[in-house]
Amino acid sequence: MKLYLRALSFSHKLQNCSSSSVPSPHQLSSLWKPSSGSKLILYSYWQSSCSWRVRFALNLKGLAYEYRAVNLPKGEQFSAEFERLNPLHYVPVLIDGDVVVSDSFAILLYLDEKYPQKTLLPTDSQLRALNFQVASIVSCSIQPLHMQSMLNELVEIVGQQESFSWALSSIRKGFQALEKLLNNYASKYATGEVICLADVFLAPQIAVAVARFHIDLGEFPGLIRVYESYQALPEFQASSPQRQPDAVA
Repeated sequence: MKLYLRALSFSHKLQNCSSSSVPSPHQLSSLWKPSSGSKLILYSYWQSSCSWRVRFALNLKGLAYEYRAVNLPKGEQFSAEFERLNPLHYVPVLIDGDVVVSDSFAILLYLDEKYPQKTLLPTDSQLRALNFQVASIVSCSIQPLHMQSMLNELVEIVGQQESFSWALSSIRKGFQALEKLLNNYASKYATGEVICLADVFLAPQIAVAVARFHIDLGEFPGLIRVYESYQALPEFQASSPQRQPDAVA
């Protein structure tokens, strides 16, 4: 229970961080600029965990980028302008010069190949596969099952309580699998002592599970251990929803 309470308090700590103690996204991104001379542009929504993954990775790599907010509740993702960027109408979308990449998984792989500083993928083939597996579990078997558009559809069919319970069950099932999968690998981070792709997917997912769905992490000691490491990272704090320019109090 103590572990759960520490994790639950993270969202409150983020709001109370002063600008002197936690670098802003601009300060972090000023460390590195794209070699092409063009500025990276990220279309994002503050509460989108998929966008959060990319913001976290950009900060880890020290890449400068322009934040362009897409207000999902207002339907801005369905505008003609945004549809040209992503016909699926999802955030995030990354623009790098003439290159347009949508889908957080594709964006992260693109960034790691194009800007290899602080690479997100280990050289060991087994650990690379493990990182891909964790990322796939989060992006395919957990996050899509509790995304807001999905829950809105479920509410119309089964009601608010049933849809929320279904989301909780989906998250717990995924976390149980991750806890077992990482049992022999997790150390400071998910697959060892260095932060990797798996962590970029896990960190926002755990944060959302705690803050939005009030998941009790007490039954997942491995996940809470690595999550405590994420909380200490300025790059993670600066990428959090509350610190984005389109955040709503």
